Amino acid sequence: MSKPPFHKPFPRQGDPRKFAQQGVELEGVIAIADLSRLADAVEGSKGDIQVKLAFGVNEEGKRVVTGNASGDVSLVCQRCLELVTYTLESDISLAIVWDEDAAKALPAYLDPWIAGEGAADFYEMIEEELLLGLPPVAYHGEPCVDSRLYSSGKPVEVKETKNPFKVLEQLKSSPK
Repeated sequence: MSKPPFHKPFPRQGDPRKFAQQGVELEGVIAIADLSRLADAVEGSKGDIQVKLAFGVNEEGKRVVTGNASGDVSLVCQRCLELVTYTLESDISLAIVWDEDAAKALPAYLDPWIAGEGAADFYEMIEEELLLGLPPVAYHGEPCVDSRLYSSGKPVEVKETKNPFKVLEQLKSSPK
């Protein structure tokens, strides 16, 4: 059973620390066209990304944001160079920190989201996570290149050509 799509726009900015203290949950859609680096990495900027985030404080007292972002994007198949639809999904689990020093002090299971004071750009963080989820190379699931384009199905005849080194071979094998 698939998840129902969200239809309201996802807010672009907010205060992640305040949201974590209040336990805020956000959900909505972001147009791929609004995520410029993602739009440049895929073919076409049509479509939406479904986003659901929950802000909170974990048992260690760290402010965290968890959730997911997903949507269908078009990529170029590296076998046939035609478009292939890829479902891009990213699970988000980040600790909200002030700077690099705080990021280094996090436990290994938490990735940092360095956010300054006040409002932060949610689109930037979500886009970063989605870019990390893109495959290095895109292919259709089934072989998409018709092997008949490369082979007639008949055995290939190998014609013997005159080898200029044949004389050397005879000299090498002759007794001294």
